[in-house]
Amino acid sequence: MKISFVGSGNVAWHLAQAFEDAGHWICEVYSRDTQKARQLASYLYDTNIQPDLNFAESEADLIVIAVSDDALESVIERIVLPEGVMLVHTSGTRSLAEFQNLVEIYSDVYVHTGVFYPLQTFTKGLEMDYKELPFCIESKNELIENKLIQLAQSVSDNVSRMDSDERFILHVAAVFASNFTNYLLTVSQNMLEREQLNFDLLKPLIQTTIHKALLSNDPSLGQTGPARRGDWKTTNRHLEYLQETNEDWTEIYRLLTDKIRNFYISK
Repeated sequence: MKISFVGSGNVAWHLAQAFEDAGHWICEVYSRDTQKARQLASYLYDTNIQPDLNFAESEADLIVIAVSDDALESVIERIVLPEGVMLVHTSGTRSLAEFQNLVEIYSDVYVHTGVFYPLQTFTKGLEMDYKELPFCIESKNELIENKLIQLAQSVSDNVSRMDSDERFILHVAAVFASNFTNYLLTVSQNMLEREQLNFDLLKPLIQTTIHKALLSNDPSLGQTGPARRGDWKTTNRHLEYLQETNEDWTEIYRLLTDKIRNFYISK
């Protein structure tokens, strides 16, 4: 398949290389920052830098809009598309209906729309096993949906048809599982650095906690700690330390302790 990208951030950086490794041709890359487009193209075999959002003469079968949710409408408002091209976004939260409506408002030609959502946290330069990467695919046109599924399957063994409501819920759950977890790890690191302790001391515990949760169909069965045990002397000592240290940390600790306690009382 001939594929072009709008955007040169983390998602585009990974998907473009994954597609090329699977035998597809990345025709063009566009970015507001031309230097970033050049950087991405430098990792690809034969990719042109698209100077603007006029793709009218593009040879691409598929154009992937890999930008932030906030930038999506602005891109669709300005992009010029070749008739009949497949156009997808990579968002976990923007619905297909909303996307289709924007395209119908701003595009002068008919195009096929879809969603090509990779469920992963991406960082440039960090290698990953794309074969295990979940892709969530949606299109109202069955033929287009099948083509997008085939594209995803050329990269990954983990491909699902998923409608916009299901994808939205999955994205909310992903925020809890990934973003919130990472923030709590950041709090832990900052706490240890404040006391001149090494964050590496926590890494075996973190690895075991995640590994144990992934092995189980019910992560709640592996919950440990003072809140789970009802060890209120320990939690009160923790809170005394935190209240003298950082109000935000105190608030987070108290909230999560209460939620853990109430969860297991109700079970």
